[in-house]
Amino acid sequence: MAPDKQTVDAFWRSWASDEGLEPFEGLLGWVRERNEATEVSISRVGLDECSPWRLDPATGRIGNPAGSFFQVAGLEVAEGQRELAQPVLLQGEIGYLGIVAKVFDGVAHLLMQAKIEPGNVNRVQVSPTVQATRSNFLQLHGGRRPAYLEYFLRDGSGGPRTRTLVDQVQSEQSSRFLGKRNRNVVVLAEGEVEALPTHRWMTLGQVKRLMRYPNLVNMDTRTVLSCIPWSLWGPPSAGVLEGGGADRQLVDSLAGQPDAFKVAHVTERLCNAKMFDFSTRRIVGLGELEDWEFDDDATAFRHREGYPFSVGFFDIAIEGREVARWRQPLFEAQGMATFALVINRSEEGVRYLVRVRREPGCFDTAELSPTLQREAGCSDEPDSAESAVQALLESGEGVVRDVVLSEEGGRFYCEENRNVLIELDAERAEELFGDVARSKDYLWVDYPTLCLLNTSNNNLNIQLRNLLSLIDPFERPENRALL
Repeated sequence: MAPDKQTVDAFWRSWASDEGLEPFEGLLGWVRERNEATEVSISRVGLDECSPWRLDPATGRIGNPAGSFFQVAGLEVAEGQRELAQPVLLQGEIGYLGIVAKVFDGVAHLLMQAKIEPGNVNRVQVSPTVQATRSNFLQLHGGRRPAYLEYFLRDGSGGPRTRTLVDQVQSEQSSRFLGKRNRNVVVLAEGEVEALPTHRWMTLGQVKRLMRYPNLVNMDTRTVLSCIPWSLWGPPSAGVLEGGGADRQLVDSLAGQPDAFKVAHVTERLCNAKMFDFSTRRIVGLGELEDWEFDDDATAFRHREGYPFSVGFFDIAIEGREVARWRQPLFEAQGMATFALVINRSEEGVRYLVRVRREPGCFDTAELSPTLQREAGCSDEPDSAESAVQALLESGEGVVRDVVLSEEGGRFYCEENRNVLIELDAERAEELFGDVARSKDYLWVDYPTLCLLNTSNNNLNIQLRNLLSLIDPFERPENRALL
């Protein structure tokens, strides 16, 4: 059920607002100051120095004695003549990615955290109010309980009064994890909420503006914001966006109602991909992976001939974390991936060219992905759609957003991705993508359809959700200078 109209309008105002309880420049300065002030020490170590993590000779997996947090195992996938063998993260537990919201003077504000993760390329990034694995908030690491957790744990103990606005269990990176999911939540607080020194109140517009800066807003914030079901909440009331410089076609598209026939068409494509998937998956020990080996000093586990990622081992000390010092494995990309979403604007509306994609660790076989999702070091020959997008990226034609953003720093070391939105008119879109859009893998989909599918969980992959979070009908001219 959608929230009341007053709350919906408060969120639309929030999106249109560049200024809130604090000015934007003050928030930007706060994040930068936290980056400079936080003490961090991260160094590579050998696996034998990465205690309590160790390679279990019985299973061939890397884990800790408690069996908490995650394990690193081998994954073999076979379909016909095509075979894949790689390390994979096993983390079956579902964590919280939660944002506390509160309305101030008719404008919704989000309580955002300046959080450091060991794998962050720049230490601190803007994160959800709470970002915690189950092992983390159950304090299996022996550290402090995450702040504000009581706003999300409904255990009947009489915690803060809130209303749940968003609650979805969504997938994570299926090229690295096996079936990993997290709970994306937004709650509206009804009482007073104190902002700790690590947190600040921001409007949605301010968070969207921060997304224009490289590596400033983390992946977890972006996926939570992508789960706000604007099409199910409906349009703002008359007058709410007056004078806000809104792109009315885009607002109308975001607030449009899903069409049952369009939803059924996309669902049929996804179901076919799942039904006619004949691949097999097998978890194996790391030592069973062909062409993978430890470096001589055991500081990394990597492919002999090159692969999009390797596994490294690190000693980490971070000021202000629940645990001040620890060691752990991190997956390390061998270059920058590119994710691009092609957008078609016409008199009929706004549509997005998405792809039905199978990935080795996908929770339910296949999900919708961006038009282009390509990792550095990928040896697969690009298809015609991917080649067309690569040509657009090279020329700059239609590019309306191009920003480097980070993957989640709790499992990935300094992993950055290029995130691109490309807008084309109907004629150019048909010229470049008309044929592929009539194939079994690609299809044009409007936002209301994507929105409804997203509420059903595990239909849109993390890369597509994060690109959708970059869409902003309230961009200001000064913001566009950052492109």
